[in-house]
Amino acid sequence: MTLPSGRVPAHPPDAWPRGASRRRTGSPDNVAAPTLSTDFAGRRWPLFKLSIRTGLLTVLTVGLYRFWMKTRLRRFYWSSIRPGGHPMEYVGQGIEKLLGFLIAVVILAFYIGIVNLLLMFVSFSLFDGNYAAYVASFVGVIPLWFYARYRARRYVLARTRWRGIRFGVDPGAWGYAWRAMLYWGLTILSGTLLWPLMTHRLEKYRIDRTWFGDRQLEQGGRWTGLIKGMIPFWIVLALVVGFVVWGYVLTPEGTFSTEDSLEALLGGLVISLPFLAIAFAWYSVRSFRVLTATKSAGPIRFESRARTPRVIGIYMLGFTATWLLTSLLAIVLLVAYFGLLFLAVGAEFSLDDLDNLTAPGLPLQLLGFAVYFLIFIIWGAFQHIFVTLPLWRHYAETLEIVGSEGLHDIRQRARDEHHEAEGFAEALDLGAAI
Repeated sequence: MTLPSGRVPAHPPDAWPRGASRRRTGSPDNVAAPTLSTDFAGRRWPLFKLSIRTGLLTVLTVGLYRFWMKTRLRRFYWSSIRPGGHPMEYVGQGIEKLLGFLIAVVILAFYIGIVNLLLMFVSFSLFDGNYAAYVASFVGVIPLWFYARYRARRYVLARTRWRGIRFGVDPGAWGYAWRAMLYWGLTILSGTLLWPLMTHRLEKYRIDRTWFGDRQLEQGGRWTGLIKGMIPFWIVLALVVGFVVWGYVLTPEGTFSTEDSLEALLGGLVISLPFLAIAFAWYSVRSFRVLTATKSAGPIRFESRARTPRVIGIYMLGFTATWLLTSLLAIVLLVAYFGLLFLAVGAEFSLDDLDNLTAPGLPLQLLGFAVYFLIFIIWGAFQHIFVTLPLWRHYAETLEIVGSEGLHDIRQRARDEHHEAEGFAEALDLGAAI
């Protein structure tokens, strides 16, 4: 609720917001500052039903309902996060996403079509082939990918509210795109040594342009504070590179062998991928805690106590449960489908019968497509309840807002219309995430 002036109603001096606690700060007068803890109210069964229902509607509408599906899922997750007992709000509309997608498709079709035509002409003229055009076309889409991600973030925050106050993000998608290209290039050329620099600088660019009402957020700290979290990843990566190089250069006889080199390369990658994933998860959680602790919004600070073992456990156990349950249900569905085929057609049934677009071929085809898509819907629903929801709960319940008395002075900001919504992210297939 907001007052007519746009200010957030202040709590009486003797009444602290729900979920708030008092803890000491380092101020000279040693006055306790209010700290808001965060609750998470989402439950698995309502989310599972919502995911199944919206997934079925998306399939039945040939993908059209996915814009509303994403909207409803976001409203579920946003309302489940409750800093200080006040739920977040997501007020985006499915029709906004659909119209933004159509606008982006038209623009991208024209842009990519013209650019690809010119690249193909130059490629055949200079290189007598189309390979250069394909490479240049792929590289040319990369800045659009970063551009779309920034615009999608701007739209999502513009449709997010807490305590009745809107979030917002300043324009700057192209600035983010060229910076992301630059830092990714430096990271690759440095062999990932500059990954902490990229993480900090891109996060600072995003956060320094983010607003809560009329209060601008700021990302402080230094990128060197992220180096410690990256050390396990570098150690594993160095061992993998050393193993691959050793196998590529030397065989048991001490001579070069292409066959042994390929085996060493594949073996090193297969063995190392789980360790690299765990090491990168360690970096991701630690960098999140460090970056969260150095964010501020005026006198307001943030703290995260997210735990790496817990996050890794959620991913490992969650995806294992998702895979096992989906596989089990897929087997049941396929057995039921082929059993139905046997009853409908008889023992003389052949897969060639499905080519018949009249009865019984057409109904059998439609039923087969339904089973196929139902398996993916089930996978998505299980992933929500075993992976996404536990992750959101952990990150939410380990987040605290320090100095929440500064919330009382924040005023409302104007609505950002942002007519294209997430259209570019959807058109470039970046919009499937919540």
